[in-house]
Amino acid sequence: MQIEKLYEIFCQSTGVSTDTRTIAQGSLFVALKGENFDANTMVAQALEKGAMHIVTTDKSYSGDSRATVVDDTLFALQQLAAYHREQLALPIVGITGTNGKTTTKELVSAVLRKKYQTYSTKGNLNNHIGVPLSLLSITSEHDIAVIEMGASHPGEIKDLASIVKPTVGLITNVGIAHIQGFGSFDGVKKTKGELYSQLKSTNGTIFINATNDNLVGMLGDYEHTISYGTDMEQCLVDGHVVEMSETLNFEWRYNDGQYRTVKTNLTGAYNLENALAAVAVGCYFGVSEADICEAITEYTPTNSRSQIVQTGRNRLVLDAYNANPSSMNVSIDNFASLPGEGKTLVLGAMRELGEEQDKQHKAIMDKIQRLGFKHVYLVGDEFKKFSSDYPDYKIVSQASELLDEMSTLSGRYLLIKGSRSNKLEILVEKL
Repeated sequence: MQIEKLYEIFCQSTGVSTDTRTIAQGSLFVALKGENFDANTMVAQALEKGAMHIVTTDKSYSGDSRATVVDDTLFALQQLAAYHREQLALPIVGITGTNGKTTTKELVSAVLRKKYQTYSTKGNLNNHIGVPLSLLSITSEHDIAVIEMGASHPGEIKDLASIVKPTVGLITNVGIAHIQGFGSFDGVKKTKGELYSQLKSTNGTIFINATNDNLVGMLGDYEHTISYGTDMEQCLVDGHVVEMSETLNFEWRYNDGQYRTVKTNLTGAYNLENALAAVAVGCYFGVSEADICEAITEYTPTNSRSQIVQTGRNRLVLDAYNANPSSMNVSIDNFASLPGEGKTLVLGAMRELGEEQDKQHKAIMDKIQRLGFKHVYLVGDEFKKFSSDYPDYKIVSQASELLDEMSTLSGRYLLIKGSRSNKLEILVEKL
């Protein structure tokens, strides 16, 4: 495969498509193969629907001017994205971490949009397919890009960062997640730290949360850093919580300047570090302090991420997009600290924990018992195996088993926290 020739075709297209259901007229269709699908069987349909060119492993298309036949279409997609990146002269902010990376990406993007035409990762397209597609969506109209990178196995951030080649970047935090894939917490740190390694190799700028000892240790000695932290005056960007009612209000200052107060729509004091990361990036790229404050104030969480939802009968803290021991613990602690009557927990099981599964779920159940929560609903067999130890909790295998009971609740203040696989969002319309 000559990547230069394929790139010429890409430049003439309307963009890259990988799904025949949403294919765009004049697009370059890349036929990907997964565990449960093979788009190579649908390339004829892609052409019929308007694709100008296809990338496929189907050798019957050899010699067809409308097709590029390759051994591995995913590799071709990644190589195309890497080549496109090399043609781009704009700065790219790379973001990874165990928790908060999507919220941080959204906050950073909101801040940068006050001054620049900014492209940022759409939704959760942060894996080995999503990152190349994100890069290929960057055009000459953009001044800067913010790319989120996720990982569940060793080496993934190294691979993604080598394609993205960020000029600046940050790791939000490291915690216990995807242990089944990483093998250990040290495996998590090593993989996330691959972003630091990539940035160091090009003398890129690293935004470092100096409050986080794990990140400071992972970074080591490095000259090109911008530090931010909570209640740390030695940081270039320093901030602290002003008021933590249901939403976060905080103060920050840059380079020993005056403190500025920001009211947010974010719930949870843990979001302070995400907001300060956005402040640090904004200051580095010359966004005015007033615009930084305005951008963070205007940002409203969506997609079941730390959302405040007022229904006709109840009030919800909805955080049903992702869950691991780190994020579950801070969410429960935050909810426990908030004032409110009729507090109720609806928690979904945490996945991909390997040998840590039983220990971590039992620890969460002990925690909520210790904190004195009376109204508790737990979803997942990972919790259910301990049901005899917690007779006062309603524990079910699937969220659908709670639909009828949720429809009877009124005057409650609920934390709904779990992974997408728990499908806790189906309960919201019943509340």
